[in-house]
Amino acid sequence: MPRRSLVSTTAFAALTVVVATTASADIFSYTDGDGVVHFSTRRTPGAKVYIKDDKSKLRGSFNPVMPSDSSPERFTRYDDAIREAATLYQIPTELVRAIIKVESDYDPRAVSIAGARGLMQMIPATSERMQVRDAFDPRENIFGGVRYLRVLANTFNGDLQLTIAGYNAGEGAVIRYGGIPPYDETRMYVSKVLGYYQQYRALSDATAASMTSP
Repeated sequence: MPRRSLVSTTAFAALTVVVATTASADIFSYTDGDGVVHFSTRRTPGAKVYIKDDKSKLRGSFNPVMPSDSSPERFTRYDDAIREAATLYQIPTELVRAIIKVESDYDPRAVSIAGARGLMQMIPATSERMQVRDAFDPRENIFGGVRYLRVLANTFNGDLQLTIAGYNAGEGAVIRYGGIPPYDETRMYVSKVLGYYQQYRALSDATAASMTSP
């Protein structure tokens, strides 16, 4: 599968992923003298904790709610919020739509067995990081989810596949494995999101072409 990239107008340092042979649950980062950011599962002198593996935040009892909104209107209901968030965080609108489609099928009431909530299925820990107070609020969920995509895109130097994999498995897992984690769920997730992303891009291109045709 060829690599694709997310182009950002925001400059950031090149990123190097280092996976230690004796992996811990936490992820550490440091920046060398050349401005290159390194990630490792081993604490080295001067390194700071980038991701703290706090399993307690993943514990809990959740009542899953499967997506049930089958109205055709759901696919355009959140257009304004998607466009605004995508513009603000410089993420393709088609990618946001693809992730929403795979995550919740555009149902803001959806809840996974892991407690992920809303349109972009944000788990409580990620919602907290992205300052989302109400994950069931469609606009707030979209802005929080797209903000997280921007964090992931910056972390993985614009690599589209790693950004998508990080959204599913968390950036810690991508860093630990130095690429897409060997999880069947994550690999299928990346494939599905890329499929919808390409479909939405083709539709956008066709729409744009029809508007410019004489």
